[in-house]
Amino acid sequence: MFLSRRRFLKLGLVVTGAGLLPASVLASARVVPAERALALYNTHTGEALRTVYWAQGQYLAEALHDVNHILRDHRTNEVRPIEPQLLDLLHTLHYNLDSQQPFEIISGYRSAASNAMLAASSDGVARKSLHLHGKAVDIRLPGRALHDLHQAAVALGTGGVGYYSRSNFVHVDTGRVRYW
Repeated sequence: MFLSRRRFLKLGLVVTGAGLLPASVLASARVVPAERALALYNTHTGEALRTVYWAQGQYLAEALHDVNHILRDHRTNEVRPIEPQLLDLLHTLHYNLDSQQPFEIISGYRSAASNAMLAASSDGVARKSLHLHGKAVDIRLPGRALHDLHQAAVALGTGGVGYYSRSNFVHVDTGRVRYW
Protein backbone atom coordinates (compact mmCIF):
# COMPACT_ATOMS: atom_id res chain seq x y z
CA MET A 1 0.00 0.00 0.00
CA PHE A 2 1.35 3.41 -0.95
CA LEU A 3 1.26 6.08 1.77
CA SER A 4 1.05 9.71 0.80
CA ARG A 5 3.24 12.12 2.72
CA ARG A 6 0.19 13.44 4.63
CA ARG A 7 -1.00 9.96 5.67
CA PHE A 8 2.58 9.04 6.64
CA LEU A 9 2.83 12.11 8.88
CA LYS A 10 -0.58 11.41 10.48
CA LEU A 11 0.43 7.82 11.19
CA GLY A 12 3.68 9.07 12.71
CA LEU A 13 1.76 11.42 15.02
CA VAL A 14 -0.53 8.62 16.18
CA VAL A 15 2.38 6.27 16.91
CA THR A 16 4.31 9.04 18.69
CA GLY A 17 1.24 10.02 20.71
CA ALA A 18 0.67 6.44 21.82
CA GLY A 19 4.31 6.27 22.91
CA LEU A 20 3.76 9.27 25.18
CA LEU A 21 0.87 7.64 27.07
CA PRO A 22 1.78 6.40 30.53
CA ALA A 23 2.40 2.67 30.67
CA SER A 24 -0.35 2.33 33.28
CA VAL A 25 -2.93 3.63 30.80
CA LEU A 26 -1.80 1.22 28.12
CA ALA A 27 -1.68 -1.68 30.59
CA SER A 28 -5.20 -0.99 31.83
CA ALA A 29 -6.73 -0.83 28.34
CA ARG A 30 -9.02 -3.81 27.85
CA VAL A 31 -10.49 -5.20 24.69
CA VAL A 32 -14.27 -4.92 24.48
CA PRO A 33 -15.78 -8.39 23.99
CA ALA A 34 -17.61 -9.17 20.73
CA GLU A 35 -20.20 -11.10 22.73
CA ARG A 36 -22.00 -10.32 25.95
CA ALA A 37 -22.60 -13.19 28.33
CA LEU A 38 -24.09 -13.69 31.76
CA ALA A 39 -23.81 -16.33 34.43
CA LEU A 40 -26.71 -16.35 36.87
CA TYR A 41 -27.76 -18.50 39.82
CA ASN A 42 -31.23 -18.08 41.31
CA THR A 43 -30.91 -18.58 45.08
CA HIS A 44 -34.62 -19.39 45.48
CA THR A 45 -35.07 -21.96 42.71
CA GLY A 46 -31.55 -23.39 42.49
CA GLU A 47 -31.51 -22.80 38.73
CA ALA A 48 -28.31 -21.77 37.00
CA LEU A 49 -27.78 -20.21 33.59
CA ARG A 50 -24.72 -19.36 31.53
CA THR A 51 -25.62 -17.75 28.25
CA VAL A 52 -24.43 -15.41 25.54
CA TYR A 53 -27.33 -12.97 25.23
CA TRP A 54 -25.83 -10.54 22.70
CA ALA A 55 -23.68 -11.29 19.66
CA GLN A 56 -22.96 -9.79 16.26
CA GLY A 57 -24.58 -6.52 17.28
CA GLN A 58 -27.92 -7.89 18.44
CA TYR A 59 -29.72 -9.41 21.40
CA LEU A 60 -30.43 -13.12 21.03
CA ALA A 61 -34.12 -13.94 21.50
CA GLU A 62 -33.64 -17.48 22.85
CA ALA A 63 -31.08 -16.31 25.42
CA LEU A 64 -33.34 -13.43 26.49
CA HIS A 65 -36.16 -15.95 26.98
CA ASP A 66 -33.88 -18.04 29.23
CA VAL A 67 -32.81 -14.96 31.21
CA ASN A 68 -36.44 -13.88 31.63
CA HIS A 69 -37.24 -17.33 33.01
CA ILE A 70 -34.44 -17.45 35.59
CA LEU A 71 -35.22 -13.89 36.72
CA ARG A 72 -38.97 -14.62 37.06
CA ASP A 73 -40.95 -14.00 40.23
CA HIS A 74 -40.13 -17.19 42.15
CA ARG A 75 -43.23 -16.76 44.34
CA THR A 76 -45.77 -16.76 41.48
CA ASN A 77 -43.66 -18.19 38.59
CA GLU A 78 -44.76 -15.15 36.57
CA VAL A 79 -42.31 -14.24 33.81
CA ARG A 80 -41.83 -10.75 32.43
CA PRO A 81 -39.31 -9.51 29.87
CA ILE A 82 -36.21 -8.14 31.54
CA GLU A 83 -34.93 -4.87 30.12
CA PRO A 84 -31.85 -5.61 27.98
CA GLN A 85 -30.07 -2.54 29.42
CA LEU A 86 -30.21 -4.25 32.83
CA LEU A 87 -28.44 -7.26 31.34
CA ASP A 88 -25.82 -4.95 29.83
CA LEU A 89 -25.34 -3.33 33.24
CA LEU A 90 -24.83 -6.78 34.83
CA HIS A 91 -22.47 -7.82 32.05
CA THR A 92 -20.36 -4.67 32.49
CA LEU A 93 -20.33 -5.05 36.26
CA HIS A 94 -19.22 -8.69 36.00
CA TYR A 95 -16.58 -7.76 33.42
CA ASN A 96 -15.22 -4.92 35.56
CA LEU A 97 -15.00 -7.19 38.60
CA ASP A 98 -13.18 -9.80 36.48
CA SER A 99 -15.12 -12.65 38.04
CA GLN A 100 -15.77 -16.15 36.78
CA GLN A 101 -18.52 -16.75 39.35
CA PRO A 102 -22.22 -16.39 38.52
CA PHE A 103 -24.25 -13.58 40.02
CA GLU A 104 -26.46 -14.91 42.78
CA ILE A 105 -29.96 -13.59 42.14
CA ILE A 106 -31.95 -12.65 45.21
CA SER A 107 -34.76 -10.93 43.32
CA GLY A 108 -35.33 -10.16 39.65
CA TYR A 109 -38.78 -9.48 38.27
CA ARG A 110 -41.50 -9.14 40.91
CA SER A 111 -45.22 -9.42 40.27
CA ALA A 112 -47.48 -6.76 41.74
CA ALA A 113 -48.73 -9.28 44.33
CA SER A 114 -45.21 -10.23 45.46
CA ASN A 115 -44.08 -6.63 45.61
CA ALA A 116 -47.14 -5.58 47.64
CA MET A 117 -46.56 -8.45 50.09
CA LEU A 118 -42.89 -7.49 50.51
CA ALA A 119 -43.67 -3.77 50.82
CA ALA A 120 -46.25 -4.49 53.54
CA SER A 121 -43.66 -6.34 55.62
CA SER A 122 -40.59 -4.13 55.01
CA ASP A 123 -39.78 -0.45 54.82
CA GLY A 124 -36.98 -1.27 52.35
CA VAL A 125 -39.31 -2.25 49.48
CA ALA A 126 -40.58 0.49 47.17
CA ARG A 127 -44.27 0.28 46.32
CA LYS A 128 -43.44 1.40 42.76
CA SER A 129 -40.32 -0.75 42.50
CA LEU A 130 -38.50 -1.08 39.19
CA HIS A 131 -38.56 -4.85 39.85
CA LEU A 132 -42.22 -4.64 38.71
CA HIS A 133 -41.03 -3.64 35.23
CA GLY A 134 -38.05 -5.98 34.79
CA LYS A 135 -35.64 -3.09 35.31
CA ALA A 136 -34.05 -4.10 38.64
CA VAL A 137 -32.23 -7.01 40.20
CA ASP A 138 -30.85 -7.78 43.67
CA ILE A 139 -27.53 -9.60 43.51
CA ARG A 140 -24.38 -10.76 45.22
CA LEU A 141 -21.23 -12.21 43.71
CA PRO A 142 -19.38 -15.13 45.34
CA GLY A 143 -15.74 -14.35 45.95
CA ARG A 144 -16.34 -10.60 46.12
CA ALA A 145 -17.07 -8.59 49.23
CA LEU A 146 -20.51 -7.00 49.14
CA HIS A 147 -18.89 -3.60 49.65
CA ASP A 148 -16.69 -4.14 46.57
CA LEU A 149 -19.69 -5.15 44.47
CA HIS A 150 -21.51 -2.02 45.65
CA GLN A 151 -18.55 0.24 44.86
CA ALA A 152 -18.16 -1.30 41.40
CA ALA A 153 -21.86 -0.70 40.70
CA VAL A 154 -21.63 2.91 41.87
CA ALA A 155 -18.54 3.42 39.69
CA LEU A 156 -20.61 2.59 36.60
CA GLY A 157 -22.52 5.83 37.17
CA THR A 158 -25.75 4.44 35.73
CA GLY A 159 -29.09 3.66 37.32
CA GLY A 160 -29.86 3.10 40.97
CA VAL A 161 -27.59 1.26 43.36
CA GLY A 162 -28.67 0.16 46.82
CA TYR A 163 -26.49 -1.42 49.50
CA TYR A 164 -28.29 -3.88 51.78
CA SER A 165 -25.57 -5.20 54.08
CA ARG A 166 -27.98 -6.84 56.57
CA SER A 167 -29.75 -8.74 53.81
CA ASN A 168 -26.45 -9.42 52.00
CA PHE A 169 -27.21 -8.06 48.55
CA VAL A 170 -26.76 -5.09 46.25
CA HIS A 171 -29.66 -3.69 44.23
CA VAL A 172 -28.99 -2.38 40.72
CA ASP A 173 -31.50 -0.92 38.29
CA THR A 174 -31.78 1.07 35.08
CA GLY A 175 -33.73 3.97 36.55
CA ARG A 176 -32.35 7.42 37.20
CA VAL A 177 -28.93 7.62 38.87
CA ARG A 178 -29.28 7.46 42.66
CA TYR A 179 -27.60 5.71 45.57
CA TRP A 180 -28.75 4.47 48.95
